[in-house]
Amino acid sequence: MNLLSGARTKSANIVGQTMRLNPHGDASIYETMVRLARGNETLLCPFVDSKGNFGKAYSRDMHYAAPRYTEAKLEPVCGELFGEIDKDTVDFVDNYDSTMKEPVLLPVTFPTILSNVSLGIAVGMASSICSFNLNELCDTTVALIQDQSHHVIDTLPAPDFIGGGTILYDRAQMEEIYRTGRGSIKVRANYTYDKSANCIDVTEIPPTTTAEAIIDKIIERIKAGTFKEISDIRDETDKKGLKITIDLKRGTDPDKLMQKLYKSTPLEDAFSCNFNVLIDGSPRVLGVRDLLLEWIRFRGRCVFRRISFDLQKAQDKLHLLKGLEKILLDIDKAIAIIRKTEEESEVVPNLMIGFSIDRTQAEYVAEIKLRHLNREYILKRLKDIEQLEADIAKMKDTLSSKAKLRRVIIDELRAVAKKYGQERKSKLLYLSEIDDAEEEQQVPDYAVNVFFTKEGYFKKITPLSLRMSGEQKLKEGDEIILSLETTNDKELLFFTDRMQVYKAKLNDFADTKASVLGDYVPSKLNMEDGETTVFCAVTDASYQGFMLFFYQNGKIAKVNLNSYATKANRKKLIKAYCDKSPLGAIMQIKEDTDVVIETTAGRCLLFNTSIVSPKAMKDTQGVSCFTLKKNNSITKARPYVEGEFVKPSRYRTKTLPSTGALLSTEDIAKKTNLTLEGFDA
Repeated sequence: MNLLSGARTKSANIVGQTMRLNPHGDASIYETMVRLARGNETLLCPFVDSKGNFGKAYSRDMHYAAPRYTEAKLEPVCGELFGEIDKDTVDFVDNYDSTMKEPVLLPVTFPTILSNVSLGIAVGMASSICSFNLNELCDTTVALIQDQSHHVIDTLPAPDFIGGGTILYDRAQMEEIYRTGRGSIKVRANYTYDKSANCIDVTEIPPTTTAEAIIDKIIERIKAGTFKEISDIRDETDKKGLKITIDLKRGTDPDKLMQKLYKSTPLEDAFSCNFNVLIDGSPRVLGVRDLLLEWIRFRGRCVFRRISFDLQKAQDKLHLLKGLEKILLDIDKAIAIIRKTEEESEVVPNLMIGFSIDRTQAEYVAEIKLRHLNREYILKRLKDIEQLEADIAKMKDTLSSKAKLRRVIIDELRAVAKKYGQERKSKLLYLSEIDDAEEEQQVPDYAVNVFFTKEGYFKKITPLSLRMSGEQKLKEGDEIILSLETTNDKELLFFTDRMQVYKAKLNDFADTKASVLGDYVPSKLNMEDGETTVFCAVTDASYQGFMLFFYQNGKIAKVNLNSYATKANRKKLIKAYCDKSPLGAIMQIKEDTDVVIETTAGRCLLFNTSIVSPKAMKDTQGVSCFTLKKNNSITKARPYVEGEFVKPSRYRTKTLPSTGALLSTEDIAKKTNLTLEGFDA
């Protein structure tokens, strides 16, 4: 349609012509073209020069106009995609109804597979490829051609996205993605602070979200009471580009607020990589290095076929000119042969006999116009022969040397980078530069009372509100199993009936009153269907202390609390405790203390937790503390209160066989201020 060098045409015309090759419907064709357009801002290296409303990739609600209203043509860079398609560089196959031919692949002069974001899903497989800066991509490909042992990450440090943003850069993690073709890349939004208006302007967002999704999430968190520093938020996107404005209340630190927003909204999101591509018709997941090597192999074939095609054309032309050269040496003889030939069909055979040339050469000579039989034309043709002979020798030399073929690919890559390359849009923020301690200081630190119920409801109440409140509101049949005075900067561990633990910040829960039920934890933390909480532990960032698990089979497990600490802010941990026996009770202790265990048979055990060795493995089976009879199990565990009378069933002493420690009746009497009367020795 002459859309590479000609004028734009209506998108509807392009869609109609494309349906001759792809009969999947005009809607899907136009949607694909919209995504390829510069105006949509999806691709780092767009292929369609668009005019009109093509929507925006960063907006969910900004829809593109109908194809009858928009116009398009190809971007100049598409010359690198189609420029050699008529030189037998790639194979052609029939279209769906065998009325046209279409290329299996395009003979691209640079690795387009990595130059643009590519997302797709098919039957049983999916693909998600991030985009890379064209300059860096071409330089890396050149380096790999020159040395296959080249370390890719040295010249291709990270992806680059059209929307900019900041990539949280971890070199080890990036190398793993480059090696395997799988992983995720965290991208943050970029913002500026307008001091005069006391507002934050977000101008670049991650490629996996939209402005509307971000605003909706922030509004949701404002209504939940999480972001009390924000007075208003609105979308101020215009022709200049994306802009989300967040108005702040007086005295708000914008940087600290953005750190909070990064953690709980799509302003920081992850791009999942799955480099699943078709290689010779078969799906394969390849790393960046392997992808580039495959492209180099493919491009090598294209260049070889192109030069072979040009060589054949040059040889054919030289062959014709060699025949012409013989004619031009005695043009009068040629004219005489033609004039004396009575039948037109005999002209070519007579020329072949008269000058000892073949039919192709004779046909070419016979078609020369009378006006060309002059000295200038003859000299120009002879000069063409010299140039063709030089070109043919050069092409043959190139085809005979792999090094020279590689040099051709390298020169083309450098030309593409020079002509179409742009500066990197996405910034890199090295994880080592992020001060975690500074981020943690943003959490307001004040005294609170926390309450956790058997049914899984959680409440955080300030001391002032608690003093002014009446009785605690509970669901019918529910009871409080945790009541604690602490501070707002603590962390929470919610253990569930499926041997999992969910981690949360106490600051994530809004301050409330005693007169409400509180937050239902399984819903708040998006637990699995039917999963319920059984215990809540409160800890600071140091994770000092122990978790005690009492199993119904009579065993105790003592696990270091720091076994639940993670560096990567994981929200859920599996195998939080052992699944070999049902859980009877859970306790959290800061340090070793006296504990009382009770069984269904009415037996009690009073012991100090120091005689149980702590374990680093969360799902340890523990040590035996009771030899239980059938239908007898541990049901309760609680801290021992000094002076409390613990009446052992049948007045027997108990021991922990694994340690040999023994609690005697004298010890019980001493602790409880009782006489030994009534006890067995």
